[in-house]
Amino acid sequence: MKDDRLYLVHVSECLDLIVQYTQEGEAAFRADRRTQDAVLRNLHTMTESTQRISQELKIKYREVDWRGIAAFRNTVVHDYLGIDVRRVWEIIEQDLPILRKYVTMMLQEHGVGEDLD
Repeated sequence: MKDDRLYLVHVSECLDLIVQYTQEGEAAFRADRRTQDAVLRNLHTMTESTQRISQELKIKYREVDWRGIAAFRNTVVHDYLGIDVRRVWEIIEQDLPILRKYVTMMLQEHGVGEDLD
């Protein structure tokens, strides 16, 4: 099993890219299929990385909705035609900042990226 740090850094990098890709706001996101594709690709990659985080760390950070993340991963992988971009935007605005907060805490706990935000 690989070190949790690798997967946490990967999650953090995906979060950074999603923020970068969506900085122009919801209207721009909804109007641009390429941006939607880029965001979904990073959400997929991010959710895959969270699946590889150790059970011990997930138990320690029970506040993170690990099951919800896994469920979203399954939607992206298996029900990609049913993805609602409005729901994706809600995830970007509401859920990802919370995840970012906990990922930053986990990284700091592992001595990585004291300056990540």
